[in-house]
This record gives sequence, structure tokens and C-alpha cells, in this order.
Amino acid sequence: MQSQYHFEFIVAQSNSAIAQAYLLRSPCLSSHRYPIHIHKNASSAADAFNSHSLDRSRHDAKIWWIWVHQDVYLPNNWDEQFQNAIALAESQWPNLGIIGLYGIQNTGGKAIRTGSVLDRGTPLIENAPLPSLVDSLDELLIATRSDLHLSFDPLLGFDLYGTDLVLEAQKRGIVAAVVNAPCEHWSSSPKSPPFPKDLIDRVGRSAQYFEKKWQTHLPIFTPCFEIYTPGDIHRFIAQKP
Repeated sequence: MQSQYHFEFIVAQSNSAIAQAYLLRSPCLSSHRYPIHIHKNASSAADAFNSHSLDRSRHDAKIWWIWVHQDVYLPNNWDEQFQNAIALAESQWPNLGIIGLYGIQNTGGKAIRTGSVLDRGTPLIENAPLPSLVDSLDELLIATRSDLHLSFDPLLGFDLYGTDLVLEAQKRGIVAAVVNAPCEHWSSSPKSPPFPKDLIDRVGRSAQYFEKKWQTHLPIFTPCFEIYTPGDIHRFIAQKP
């Protein structure tokens, strides 16, 4: 069956051993079926992603840029499932421009989790039906329609740029959805305090900027944080166990 969509993958690679153990071992990538753009030692997610997403030579709604972490594994036939998932979501929301695998709906100030992933060996299978519109996305995998030229904010470094992307797109009338195409995520970051100092410092810088930028939109919920007032992220990551 001929593919309805064309995929190009983008990854910021900081550790080649991790990329080889997980992402590059994925069947749809190890078979060289799709182009994969590897950016080594990128200064931010935007540094790796934006040069592709803002390419004005791309005006094709069938081309999707897929940003994916190096520690993600895409199981056999994942690409076929993702093809079908995009088609189903587009049939419901013609203004769809962003797709992820795990995210949050902000429904009347209440966070509703949606998606299905294996996170560090723990299945996260939420009850919300898929596909679902969301207001926040986990950054483990984010796909954008190439002709919309959506980009990451470079001032967010490697944190919170998924939610920022969704909120920026909403201002243009573009919606984001989580679809059913499960993958595995093998992050080495701890799930709960105590967090290492370098992680606290990095996330803290991004959080301070993000919370100021979107202060009028609070509360904002992400897969990792609930932000009611500026400083909530830092208070969470700096807490003692």
C-alpha cells in the first residue's frame, strides 16, 4: 500500500551509544526507509529542528517533520500505524498541524492525560479516547506539517518547547492532537525528586522564561508540571524527597 504521507525524522544526538541502542535500532529507521537528520551537540531543540521546519521550499501538507528523542524506540510497523493515525486525526480536524504521542488536555482548569507509551519500562495508557486534541505535548516525539513552518522557541533550550509550540500554533488556529501509535521511551532522567543540580539549573532557566511568556494563560498543565503561578516549576524541581 502506498504511503499517504512522507516522513522525515529530526534528532538532536548528544550520545551516539544511546541513539544506536534505541532510536536508530527502530525498524522504520534501521531500514533507511525515511530520511533522518541527525544534529550532534545542538545548543537547543530549536537549533536542531528549526532549520528544517522553517524551510520555505517545503509547501506540502503531506510531508511531516518528526522530531524524536534519541532514547525513543519505534516498534515494528510503527510508521504504518502513524500513517493511519494521522489520516484519522485529519479527518476530524482539518486544521491539524501538530501530532504527538502523549499530552495533556486543559479542560476547564483540569488536566486530562492522553496517550499510550512505554515510559522507562512503565506502561502509560490513559483513558482518554484517541485521537484527542491537546494543549500540551511531551517532547519525546512531535510531528509537524511541513507547509505550516512551525518552529521551536530557541530560548526554551531543551525543556517546555512542546507545550510552547502547541500554544503558539493555537494562536494561528492550528490544533494539536495525540494519536494512537505507541512507542518506548527510555529516558535516564529521574521521575521524582531529588533531581541533579544540572537538571534543576537547565529546567529552571527554561521555566522562568516560559512562565513569564505565558503568564496570562495560567494555569498551564504539561506532562511533567502543573503551573498555577510563576515559580511553580522551580518549586517542584528544587524540592527535597
